Amino acid sequence: MSTQRLRNENYSGYSSTEVSPTESPSNGLDDFSGSSSYQRFGETNGTTWFQTLIHLLKGNIGTGLLGLPLAVKNAGILMGPLSLLLMGIVAVHCMGILVKCAHHFCQRLHKPFVDYGDTVMYGLEASPSSWLRTHSLWGRHIVDFFLIVTQLGFCCVYFVFLADNFKQVVEAANMTTNNCNSNETVLLTPTMDSRLYMLTFLPFLVLLVFVRNLRALSIFSMLANISMLVSLVMIYQHIVQGIPDPRNLPLVANWKTYPLFFGTAIFAFEGIGVVLPLENKMKDPKHFPVILYVGMTIITILYISLGCLGYLQYGPAIHASITLNLPNCWLYQSVKLLYSIGIFFTYALQFYVPAEIIIPFFVSRVTERWALMVELSVRIAMVCLTCVLAILIPRLDLVISLVGSVSSSALALIIPPLLEIATYYSEGMSPITIAKDILISVFGFVGFVGLAQKTLLGACCKKFGNYDCHKGSLDKDGDLFYQKPFQVPLNLSVVSLKFTSNLSCLYLLCMWLFACCSLH
Repeated sequence: MSTQRLRNENYSGYSSTEVSPTESPSNGLDDFSGSSSYQRFGETNGTTWFQTLIHLLKGNIGTGLLGLPLAVKNAGILMGPLSLLLMGIVAVHCMGILVKCAHHFCQRLHKPFVDYGDTVMYGLEASPSSWLRTHSLWGRHIVDFFLIVTQLGFCCVYFVFLADNFKQVVEAANMTTNNCNSNETVLLTPTMDSRLYMLTFLPFLVLLVFVRNLRALSIFSMLANISMLVSLVMIYQHIVQGIPDPRNLPLVANWKTYPLFFGTAIFAFEGIGVVLPLENKMKDPKHFPVILYVGMTIITILYISLGCLGYLQYGPAIHASITLNLPNCWLYQSVKLLYSIGIFFTYALQFYVPAEIIIPFFVSRVTERWALMVELSVRIAMVCLTCVLAILIPRLDLVISLVGSVSSSALALIIPPLLEIATYYSEGMSPITIAKDILISVFGFVGFVGLAQKTLLGACCKKFGNYDCHKGSLDKDGDLFYQKPFQVPLNLSVVSLKFTSNLSCLYLLCMWLFACCSLH
């Protein structure tokens, strides 16, 4: 079975490259809203503007939203919302850059549609650097790599989220009441470790990803959306009641915890991968820029409001997911279960993106007789990999920050501005635009380097508590504070995590320098 055949038969429901052959190319973002030449014909099954808006909202709302109150704590009650607003503006701007560059190449190459990887590849081909033009295929490989890391990272976060929430519900079951106004401290009944809960979910998630057609999961997707929407309404209904005096909360938190805010925020805003596929599937794509800005405005308001209200309600006691702070009554315990059910079914949707990239590579190398067996084996291996990674770092805040720093920052902040330079530098760019793009990419890169080191060392200190990585490095909440370091014992796991952190930083530095060569 060929790779193309696998994509057409089993992945048609979610393939980002599935388009109508009658579509006409884009004329770029500047004449996006007024040019009839961009109008596609024959897409009778395309999505309406309202459906596209709903899909955009779904693509940006998940576990990252529930971690934003802790992110605001790590930045401060004033610095947090201001930083979220700035992050939202930059993220939407980078989405606009990607759409503009994609339309530019659609017009130049007379293609109906180009995805994220194609856009980066064509951008390197347009670069004035002959070396970059020769190795332009690396652009697609880099994007595919970070898409795989990002989506599998989401799946790791889902394992930790499911384990933490179900563990809390089970441990508090004996003390759960019908009184949701009680502030009494509940003594949890210890059960098994959260990592054993992850192993419990493993076989069920394996069975879920055996569903190879995304359209067959549409009913589960709808149930997931309904359950998550009801849960969010109940969470808002609770956190707006009886907000304590906020004067004791710091306006600006310790700068050493700010990288954790950056990782959670960029994890939440990392929806750039769904932008081009959503625009491509619209009946009337000339309205997409308006939908993009309206949708991301709604998302930014939602992020800032939940982050601030959650931190104001719970203060320093806020957990990695706000669901873990909800009262111990059956109403809010059901909220945790509802949101967890939504996340459970969302796992399969996130899993399909790396599956589309990885599985054809293996299936195309075997005969058709073994194709199904190889595909199912790869699916099992990928799910087990996400479970193992979640078990290695069973802290929701660290996993979210790590995924946000390593992959989301590259896709959402670093690559788009460098892509704009590579695409338009030969055609003439103003120095202000070049400086702006470099500033955004440097901002993303610095956040990546600082946060990758911090979260991985945090995982070391949390996992190997008897080996204090830094003297007094952990506070009561497990947050890192760098003080006077001393020699760390040569533990293999600690060394391997440090090596992985440094290797990741070196890899992204090479990629950044590689893209900046287009300026010469």
